[in-house]
Amino acid sequence: MEFKDYYKTLGVSRDASAEEIKKAFRRLARKYHPDVSKAVDAEQKMKEVNEAHTVLSDPEKRAAYDQLGQGYQAGKEFRPPPDWNTGFEFSGREFSGAQTGNFSDFFSELFGHMGKQTSHSHHRTRGEDHHAKIMLDLEDTYRGASRSLTLRAPHVDDKGQIKLAEHKINVRIPKGVHEGQVIRLAGQGGPGMAGASAGDLFLEVHFNPHARYRVEKKDVYATLPLSPWEATLGATVKFPVPDGLIEVRIPEGSQTGRKLRLKGRGIPATSPGDLYLVLEVVLPPATTPKAKEIYQMMARELAFNPREKMGV
Repeated sequence: MEFKDYYKTLGVSRDASAEEIKKAFRRLARKYHPDVSKAVDAEQKMKEVNEAHTVLSDPEKRAAYDQLGQGYQAGKEFRPPPDWNTGFEFSGREFSGAQTGNFSDFFSELFGHMGKQTSHSHHRTRGEDHHAKIMLDLEDTYRGASRSLTLRAPHVDDKGQIKLAEHKINVRIPKGVHEGQVIRLAGQGGPGMAGASAGDLFLEVHFNPHARYRVEKKDVYATLPLSPWEATLGATVKFPVPDGLIEVRIPEGSQTGRKLRLKGRGIPATSPGDLYLVLEVVLPPATTPKAKEIYQMMARELAFNPREKMGV
């Protein structure tokens, strides 16, 4: 996927005002409109201009694009960094497939889930719903928690420049919340008009990377290191899980890669996930004379060939 330099497409600077962007779009629309232009690439140019204007004329999308776009060059291979849009508060609902189909893959990847909500014609108009992506620790879903989160909402100042305003919200994280789940905060979205109620704020939950655990939907995966004797003879070992310590029975004759399933010990939702422990046999180092002697004895007594099935 190629990076799109929307400022270059419209021929404006990165600090262009909203009025300057509007004028640039009108000028290019007159130049490349298929009914006017004789250029063979006029239709493609017009699509590129429309896409750039869709982003840069919208304060929310422009603010997100500005944060992401630093240091990238147009036409170069590009993949958005993980969770690049965390903490941005967007209003409205996502684009339809037909709308994003008119734009590039770059646009769809970044903004396919962000859009403007259509307005209503009623005198009393409920406020827009707002959306934001938040990052939580895995431990939060096992225990439940209260968190103070900082969100950034863009606005246009008196000079037509995009500014980001930060505000804090207090959120109760329910026990058992899972990846992709949405937490609704009633009345914390956009303000209503003519005394109508405010919109809601919807927080889409994602988990921070964890040093020990990996999450897939409601299931949790972890690596359980074992000594050779624990794996070979069987054992009961302790293992730290996000909500405490558990005892795990290791079957006799276990090997690296064996997967143990602990039913119901994953994300503790109404229908809980499972915890999968992937066994990893760890060899003790032979850094002392005694340790080397033990390994030499094993080599003599066990006569073990791990490559026997290979015929060597």
